[in-house]
Amino acid sequence: MIVRWETDHDYVLIHVHQDMFGDWIFSRAWGQIGTQYGGLKHQLADDHAQAMMWLEDEATIQHSRGFEKILEADDHSPEGQDAVKQLSLLDSA
Repeated sequence: MIVRWETDHDYVLIHVHQDMFGDWIFSRAWGQIGTQYGGLKHQLADDHAQAMMWLEDEATIQHSRGFEKILEADDHSPEGQDAVKQLSLLDSA
C-alpha cells in the first residue's frame, strides 16, 4: 500500500510492503516538492497490524499538520508503481 500527502510545498509518502523474507516494512519518505531536500526511513514492523497502526498514526499526524491525502494505491496499480519508482530513486541517492 502506498499513501501520499501534500501541502503546497511539502510531501510525505508511506509505503507498506513485505520484503522477500515475509517481513513487513514501513517506509517513509518526506521532503519539499520539486527539490532534493528530504529524507527516507525504513522500519521493520512486527507484523502487518503494526504497520497499519503506524500508517493510521501517520495519517493523524499529517492531517493535523494540514497535509491533504492525494494518493492511496495498491503497489500493483499504475499509480502505486509510479510512486514506488519515485521511492526507489530516493533509496539509491
